[in-house]
Amino acid sequence: MQLDLNAVAVFAVVAEERNFRAAADRLGVTRSAVSQTIRRMEENLGAALVQRTTRSVSLTEAGERLFAEIAPAVADIRTALDEATLLTGRPRGRLRLAVSSIAEHFLSGPFLAGFAAAHPEVSLDITVTDEEFDIVAEGFDAGVRLGEVIEQDMIAVAVAGDERQLAVCAPSYRDRFDVPTHPAELASHSCIGWRPSPKAAPYRWEFAEAGKEFRVAVPPRFTTNDMALMIKLAVAGAGITFGMEQSFRPLIERGELVPLLEEFCPYFAGFYLYYPSRRNAPPKLRALIEHLQRQR
Repeated sequence: MQLDLNAVAVFAVVAEERNFRAAADRLGVTRSAVSQTIRRMEENLGAALVQRTTRSVSLTEAGERLFAEIAPAVADIRTALDEATLLTGRPRGRLRLAVSSIAEHFLSGPFLAGFAAAHPEVSLDITVTDEEFDIVAEGFDAGVRLGEVIEQDMIAVAVAGDERQLAVCAPSYRDRFDVPTHPAELASHSCIGWRPSPKAAPYRWEFAEAGKEFRVAVPPRFTTNDMALMIKLAVAGAGITFGMEQSFRPLIERGELVPLLEEFCPYFAGFYLYYPSRRNAPPKLRALIEHLQRQR
């Protein structure tokens, strides 16, 4: 079969966007041109690569397997082209990031706005997600996660200092009930829990005592995948919730929430910006790393 690198590049963008129109916009061509390229590629391969609907596309098994194989090479080619064309080293282009929803410092408006102001030729495409996946295969330049869950073959740059998780409640809840003095007592309280997806089990709250870590499977009265809702419920006095201290800090300082069980909540390595170690960071990513280091 004759190798058509242009078709491979088009397929990679379609696989990343899962939408012909969005892919066409990225490539600067018409939707029809993208569709025709994919159709010719499927004919040459003798296999369907995408399943089309009126609004989006999904990959077939063959398409998923092909994308998984070519994604790292496509990422390397894009980086090589960036470095070849940006001879001045000026950061430019789209920077795709996958960021944990609880990375408060990184997702703060001033941090990202400051970077954008300093680098007007860089556009930021940020997906806020708590799912764990291969950022290279999905076409991201970098990700932001807690250090403990980052793969060892990645380069990691600290976003901020150590973090910790806290149990918190509203003063009104504290005043109505006897708040727990040990994590084991949480089972008798109204708890506001978190889970990443409907099919996942609720997150078990993590504590430590005498240097030993342990988890508590609280029976949540409320369960959600939205930290903002968890905080709203806690402020309203609905119960005790658990999450990153930075998420609660402004409300604690205003007196809307009070921390609980602090002696059982140790600090640990915080959030890191990470990217593949097997390829050089393009100027746009290096600029973000430098901005991050200046802000620490």
